Amino acid sequence: MSRPLADRIAQGRGLRPADLVLRGGRVFDLITGDLVETDVAVCGDTIVGVFGPYRGVQEIDVSGRILVPGFIDTHLHIESSLVTPFEFDRCVTPRGVTTAICDPHEIANVAGLTGIRYFLDASACTLMDIRVNLSSCVPSTHMETAGARLTAADLVPLADHPRVIGLAEFMNFPGVLAGDPECLAKLEAFRGRHIDGHCPLLRGNDLNGYIAAGIRTEHEATTADEALEKLRKGMRVLIREGSVSRDLHALAGLITERFAPYLAFCTDDRNPLDIAEHGHIDHMIRTAIALGADPLAVYRTASLSAAEAFGLKDRGLIAPGRRADIVAIDSLAGCHASLVLAGGVPVTAAAFAARPTVAPVARQSVRARPVTAADFRTAGNRAETPVIGIVPGKIITAHLTETIPPQGGDKRADPARDLAKVAVIERHGVNGNLATGFVRGFGLQRGAIAATVAHDHHNIVVVGVDPADMALAANRLGQIEGGFVVVRGGQVTAELPLPLAGLMSLDPFEVVRDRLVALRAAARDLGVVLDEPFLQLAFVALPVIPHLKITDHGMVDVDRFEVIAPG
Repeated sequence: MSRPLADRIAQGRGLRPADLVLRGGRVFDLITGDLVETDVAVCGDTIVGVFGPYRGVQEIDVSGRILVPGFIDTHLHIESSLVTPFEFDRCVTPRGVTTAICDPHEIANVAGLTGIRYFLDASACTLMDIRVNLSSCVPSTHMETAGARLTAADLVPLADHPRVIGLAEFMNFPGVLAGDPECLAKLEAFRGRHIDGHCPLLRGNDLNGYIAAGIRTEHEATTADEALEKLRKGMRVLIREGSVSRDLHALAGLITERFAPYLAFCTDDRNPLDIAEHGHIDHMIRTAIALGADPLAVYRTASLSAAEAFGLKDRGLIAPGRRADIVAIDSLAGCHASLVLAGGVPVTAAAFAARPTVAPVARQSVRARPVTAADFRTAGNRAETPVIGIVPGKIITAHLTETIPPQGGDKRADPARDLAKVAVIERHGVNGNLATGFVRGFGLQRGAIAATVAHDHHNIVVVGVDPADMALAANRLGQIEGGFVVVRGGQVTAELPLPLAGLMSLDPFEVVRDRLVALRAAARDLGVVLDEPFLQLAFVALPVIPHLKITDHGMVDVDRFEVIAPG
């Protein structure tokens, strides 16, 4: 709760007891790098006093602990946590993440402005401060069928919403470079505001042109060399560590005092199981320090530099006038939170229970036509066949060519060569499209897995070696309002319903976490070798990430930015 300036000044001067005082801890000063034993005084939602003694109406003893600013996740899709913003808040805020800058383009691709407004309304209720970048690419390209289409005219009325920062990741970088009128209209509408980038492997003069469009930040760098070029050209690099895309090890060497002012951390897509097993931004901090990064540079990246990158001048330091986002941790290297203040509010079960809530939207959103095994036949006369090659730990895929001779007018899966069928089925009730192709890297020996989490159009995507099981998995998704399904031998062996837009569960995050454990085990029973097969499945269908993908329009050569003619 914000307090009058007169109260802040008086409490900061020590003339009146502060609303709250943290006593006995050591502040990690992100300016000097010193650990300083001091009281921290808080008035309402604002820090008003440090580096001195204070009295408080409420006092909390944090002796033996280190106080650091709250962590900022600079780019994520809360939908990819598979829970509502309220459960995401309850899952992540106790780990010290007090600000999340989200792009709700997953739900926007299903439900349009209704989905974005749901997130804006929810963000006013959570303990963590959720900020929204307005989804720039709905749909992400012309080569897919989404449930909505948002133009610049749709987005501009929301630009001055108090929770909105700017325009979210501009994924259609080929459209930007080609001067596509719709892309340029959105960029012009948000000129001078924050515009988030998305340009994997873009280099040289093409990168210059993309940045010249006013794009300030980018999270798709997967090598230090790529990240360094982007830094040198004025982009802030957001180092990502999600459930599928894991770039921290490759980029950790850049986390130095020299580069930290221009770096930030993000998770992009991370599910509750990974959060439970490893953590969130706290996991990135621990990992970066373990890899040899300087703790001062790491904690600047996690808070101060992140705040500066997105114009959030009111946070990122434990200093007077800053938002009271404070995390008490065991050690800099351990980064295990024992107390979190989010806007001056101690993060407790009671505080979560006291939050208002918002009704879910986009129910009954899976309107795909029923399918049979025959729908998954892959016709063609040529044995040479494009195959999506999974790269573990990356959302970039290889564009492979394999010999798959037609048999009775159908190219069939070949588990011995790790060649599974992949299909995308339009599920928004628009056109009933269904496209098939092949993928290598899942390790499937039997059965099928399917999902309605398929970036960014969120049609049904199914991978399998048995067409009948593929059909059962796809049809089951319609019955449970979307989610994840595993099928073996004509039986559903595990599933996770995601009835909110086919993307999010209405259950507590602990329930989702436990069902993900069962899903992972059921997928391994099919022979799946990937650590995170379901989010990996989602990225097989994303046609803005090189090199080969599939949508309901067909197999997509991302480098040429065109659908491959069947053959």
